[in-house]
Amino acid sequence: CDMRSTFSPKLSTKTKIQGGIGHEHYISKLSMRGHLIVADEPLDNGGKDAGPTPTELVLSGLAACTASTLRMYADKKGWDVERIDLEISIRIEKTDTGQISHVESLIDITGNITAEEKARMIEIAQKCPVHKLLSNPIQIQTSAKP
Repeated sequence: CDMRSTFSPKLSTKTKIQGGIGHEHYISKLSMRGHLIVADEPLDNGGKDAGPTPTELVLSGLAACTASTLRMYADKKGWDVERIDLEISIRIEKTDTGQISHVESLIDITGNITAEEKARMIEIAQKCPVHKLLSNPIQIQTSAKP
């Protein structure tokens, strides 16, 4: 979650990761800024369950970005927020023309805050950069490396 895009609307950001897979079903190795992540499929999908699924990684990004955005907002406001816990799930509905992804984000905010402050935090959750990325039009260009 690049918070700069939250607070500087005109700033364009670029994030880059590298990923690859060999012959081992279906373990993908991903790297970004020196960090390594392994993604895999569960055993019942033919994988070895060596890491989260790609979908879980996407939802994890939303959870981490939402939590960070809310923590930053509560701190900026000086609100007494003790914890922010999230549960994010997805249900994919197949349609005649493709699919619709239904993402549900349940946020539990604990601390000494009012109902109005909590409601404002739920509004702010929908403004985190990853939420915007997933809920606005997106263009994906795929091509072969020369």
